[in-house]
Amino acid sequence: MPYRNLSLDEVADYLHLTKQDVEELIKANEIPNKYRGGRYVFIRGEVDAWASQRILGLESRNLVDYHQKTTRGTRAVLDQDALMPDLLRTKYITPALASKTKRSVINDMLELAESTGRVLDAMNLRESVEAREELCSTALPGGMALLHCRQHEPFRFDGSFVVFGRTIQEIPFSAPDGRATRLFFLLCCQDERLHLHTLARICMMALKTDMLLRLHGAPDDEAIYNIIIGSELAALAGKKRLDGELAG
Repeated sequence: MPYRNLSLDEVADYLHLTKQDVEELIKANEIPNKYRGGRYVFIRGEVDAWASQRILGLESRNLVDYHQKTTRGTRAVLDQDALMPDLLRTKYITPALASKTKRSVINDMLELAESTGRVLDAMNLRESVEAREELCSTALPGGMALLHCRQHEPFRFDGSFVVFGRTIQEIPFSAPDGRATRLFFLLCCQDERLHLHTLARICMMALKTDMLLRLHGAPDDEAIYNIIIGSELAALAGKKRLDGELAG
């Protein structure tokens, strides 16, 4: 329900933030909200779009801080910190997409997601992914884009999963560094607690490891899978070292 209203406590829980964090965002006029009946309310669809834009734009230290908060917020539903072994399969990877344009690569990635048999509402998924890209590009520096829905809706999927595609040729995708894009993730999360956390996790993997460089040169789907799995473990190990340095 993208138009569901959230209370201050509910939006803090959804974003894996404290109530004080959200209040500071309100004071800074950074988070979309409305003041009704003496209290702040938040439209979930607007919060989804704002939150994903914010995560993709976070600088290194702020991304680390937010990722730590989302990790704590999802431990109730996760048996381990690593996400990718549960979300990704070799058969969810296509190393040589023939896409030549932004529209065609989005279409090919949606078809890859549908090929898993886990998409329950393909038309709704397509509309929401396209709407998210119209809002602003999900491309990041380094040649990667993180496709995802503008609003999270659990009815779209059978469980949570991620698909990955690499195009044969570079695609102009409006990345902030001006470079073209070849590496595409599509996030399909049924559990709303995983949606933003998975987005932050892949950003961390790209930031803290050489994952993107290695993915550009990987020979096949199995190599791509191993790089993604290994990069997540490396990013988590780096996070733990950083935690220790901060504690010291």
